Amino acid sequence: MKGFVGKLLHVNLSTNEISDEILDEKIAENFLGAAGYSCRYLYNKLNTDTNPLSPENILMFMTGPFCGSNIPTSGRFTVCAKSPYTGLWGESNCGGFFGPELKKAGYDGIVFRGASDNPVYLEIKEGGIEIKDATNLWGKGTLETTEILKNTIDNLARVACIGPAGENLVKYATIASEEKAAGRTGMGAVMGSKKLKAIIIKGKKKNYEAADPEGFKEISKKTIDFVKNSFMTTMMSNLGTGGALDMYNVQGELPIKYWTQAQWDDSYNISGATASEKIYTRSYPCFACPIGCAKKAEVKEGVYKTNGEVESPEYETLAGFGSMILNSNLESIVHANYLCNDLGIDTISGSSAIAFIYYLFNKGKINSNDIDGLSPKWGDPSSMLKLIQKIAKREGIGDLLAEGSNAIGKKFNISQDEIATVYGMEVPYHDLRSCFGMAVTYGLGSPRGPCHNSSDMYNILLGIPLQDFGIEMIDKYRDDEVMAKMGAIGQNYRALSNSLIMCVFANPEPQFLAKLINTALGIECTIETLKKFGERIYMIKRLFNLKMGITPFDDRLPKILLEPKNSGDSAGKTPNFQSLKEGYYKFRTFDLNTGIPSDQKLKDLGLNNIKI
Repeated sequence: MKGFVGKLLHVNLSTNEISDEILDEKIAENFLGAAGYSCRYLYNKLNTDTNPLSPENILMFMTGPFCGSNIPTSGRFTVCAKSPYTGLWGESNCGGFFGPELKKAGYDGIVFRGASDNPVYLEIKEGGIEIKDATNLWGKGTLETTEILKNTIDNLARVACIGPAGENLVKYATIASEEKAAGRTGMGAVMGSKKLKAIIIKGKKKNYEAADPEGFKEISKKTIDFVKNSFMTTMMSNLGTGGALDMYNVQGELPIKYWTQAQWDDSYNISGATASEKIYTRSYPCFACPIGCAKKAEVKEGVYKTNGEVESPEYETLAGFGSMILNSNLESIVHANYLCNDLGIDTISGSSAIAFIYYLFNKGKINSNDIDGLSPKWGDPSSMLKLIQKIAKREGIGDLLAEGSNAIGKKFNISQDEIATVYGMEVPYHDLRSCFGMAVTYGLGSPRGPCHNSSDMYNILLGIPLQDFGIEMIDKYRDDEVMAKMGAIGQNYRALSNSLIMCVFANPEPQFLAKLINTALGIECTIETLKKFGERIYMIKRLFNLKMGITPFDDRLPKILLEPKNSGDSAGKTPNFQSLKEGYYKFRTFDLNTGIPSDQKLKDLGLNNIKI
């Protein structure tokens, strides 16, 4: 198949064996690349008895079929395994340049098995592939690790590595790739359990091979022009992902005071507009990206003064370390983001666990003696910054926070309805009371746990042109079968884009995607084919989770996310979750008692031979 290199690299860290495997074209033809390919590939190799932090778990880095081309935002890669955080499907994707470099080195992906007794890193370069000693790197942050490794080969080599949080098996540890991160579901902890500190790659120059080079060139240019001229690109290029924060505050989408407050007068202090004025220095786009949402920042004075440029916090980080604890000090959030990136902590789960501590402390449900003498009062960032360090080191109360919000709730006897988690993972920062489609996204069959990128209905319903894919522009406050259906189709669409793999900010028209697949891979592709791809890829992840023991009981939302707010555009509004669930199960053909899709649905998707 064109579009792919045609090889996977196998690395057994227990035996130090390195080998090649031919890409399974049948899997690629049905599930494309990245997360779709990975889930089907790993499906029969992992089960309920697989301990995610044991040598038996398999860690898979995988690119997509567009990776290495000039298609906008196609340079991303995924990291997949059984999640140590949820026990379900673990998937995280990352931008930057690591994915294209892996393809230049001659591989579509890397499959890690086993575990080393001592810290190691994998070196891939033109002269060969080696497993090398990483004892001198163990304990170091991701920034220093990256710098040291680049100095051993070439400054243009690309690195993916873990920090102390991954080494210490923090359940939501990340994998960093040069200030980008594979953030959610704890893939950094899986890497740490294998004593794999890093991967460094220096490939040789290769031209992307499409099945129909001229046709691919033509549709690629149209796609680039489309993405360049979109409203999303204009906003993200200028203000970054925090550009809509003030609008979210007005709409009731911004989570405030651990999901309990409707609006916040200080939101402007941490918004993308303010960041653009005060701290942004420049954009630094990922490979083949015309958008450039990522920003460099510099704090030039004060207690949080940076040593030159650092990565600027994205929207989720601004909300998590800002509005969630009523912290309006933008510079402190820059520092929190820097710490999380260097230590290897997911800023969504990490900030939510910390905000939960703030919530419990200010409600009088815990006291300073419970949390190492800290006094996390609303608006004060000092406890937040100390807790980040404690989490990475698993020091004191940080050892509990490293296990996540549900573990905190269990320790202090807090009702599950007061904890903003679903499937064991913290909910990201787009309040479902401002867009009822997000209730579907978070609480109904989300493949890797609650994730705004698995069906970003708050974004899609603003007018992303996906009508050809089956998504209608409906009232965002509907909580009926139509919204359930739109949320499910949104999940299918994102399953497709996460397997190609493209950034959620690109969103070319479906007709462009069909033509890109046709000309790149040589597969006959129509809009209906796209829909089938998306649904099949979504469904294999759902089947994986069913195999791991998920039930309809787990498709739920905590009450703290459903209590109506008292002001703002969404005042008094909350979805009827049961109505959405019934509509969703009907559309998906899930059995109400087991959550298993109908035999006919599985047959239609070519999944009838899959054993749950």
